[in-house]
Amino acid sequence: MTRAALGSEPPTDLVLVAHGTRDAAGAATTRAVRDAVAQRLPGVDVRLAFVDVQNPTVRDVVGARARAGRRVAVVPLLLSIGYHLEVDVTAAVAPHPRVASSAALGPHPLLTQALVDRLTEAGATSGDDLVLAAAGSSRAAGATDARAAARMLGDVWGRPVQVGFGASAQPSVPDAVAAARAAGARRVVVSSYLVGEGFFASRLHESGADIVAAPMAAHPALVDLAVHRYADMCARLDECERAVG
Repeated sequence: MTRAALGSEPPTDLVLVAHGTRDAAGAATTRAVRDAVAQRLPGVDVRLAFVDVQNPTVRDVVGARARAGRRVAVVPLLLSIGYHLEVDVTAAVAPHPRVASSAALGPHPLLTQALVDRLTEAGATSGDDLVLAAAGSSRAAGATDARAAARMLGDVWGRPVQVGFGASAQPSVPDAVAAARAAGARRVVVSSYLVGEGFFASRLHESGADIVAAPMAAHPALVDLAVHRYADMCARLDECERAVG
């Protein structure tokens, strides 16, 4: 960790930014991720903020911590670049010189590890055809990120992985599952490229797949990645302060 994270001055605050959901299980999962990250960072003030559906908003949380004179590392629990990251998170961070935000969590090898473990837990085997279910984004880069995550999963799984989207991109998850069956798949398994439960996750069980793996949730690899991103943002804030100091 950096001087600001663990040194004599108070540790840099961490704001984890989730999408938000009305689903009670999904909200509980987000809190579990926050708790797991906080356990890894004793002494750090770790807070949750949201870009949609739930409160408090990322703008409100970041603004309040910045006005209190705190340094803040923002780590989005968002898996691909998209509107919320490019607009909501950027707008919340931009006014504050002592606030830094990391990029989207994915694609990343640690997330691949989490996906493989969830598939194994669900009963998937090496002979199954996989569809990576991503939420989708109005930003073309979001679909590019999801396809990169699918390639990374395919490299580990040992066979190509198709992508299906929940919205804003094609093919849909049901269409990707149907295409796999039409191509001769013996069994089709959906890999949930999601942090937690919610509207999209619940619809995956209607996709026609034989198995739907659980979201990554507070998988240790995802928690590791969030902690690494926090350390990176602390180092960036140190560099910024040295540059103007």
